[in-house]
Amino acid sequence: MRYWLMKSEPDEASILDLQKAGTLPWTGVRNYQARNFMRDDMRLGDGVLFYHSSCPEPGIAGLAEVCRAAYPDATQFDTSSHYYDAKSKPEAPRWVHVDVRWRETTRLLSLKEMREAPELASMRVLERGSRLSITPVTPAEWQAVLKRLRQA
Repeated sequence: MRYWLMKSEPDEASILDLQKAGTLPWTGVRNYQARNFMRDDMRLGDGVLFYHSSCPEPGIAGLAEVCRAAYPDATQFDTSSHYYDAKSKPEAPRWVHVDVRWRETTRLLSLKEMREAPELASMRVLERGSRLSITPVTPAEWQAVLKRLRQA
């Protein structure tokens, strides 16, 4: 099993939206490295730290899991979508996504709290200039996050 941190803007898809829906497609990823993580490395059952980004208080808001392997992201072909890509063709799609399933809505583990935790210092999301929407998480980082989420 692998672990991932996946960022979502809560006004687009929040942990509460995922909880209500049960499962959501992780559409709109338009970075090749993040796409490659989904396409080449994510497997069914992989753990996901659901991270709220581009909001007043960013941080980990819940837990999810990968429940469907990578498949073409239909938004790349939808001319009315913000994620439309005119260079992508149905016979050779550029962009894929996975589906994620809700597991738990947690207290918010804020970015500030994450930065103050020595055991999380190596997380890629905390690297200066890190803007990837999907990053791998080590088993030790996963366990450290879970421990912090369980604290009051």
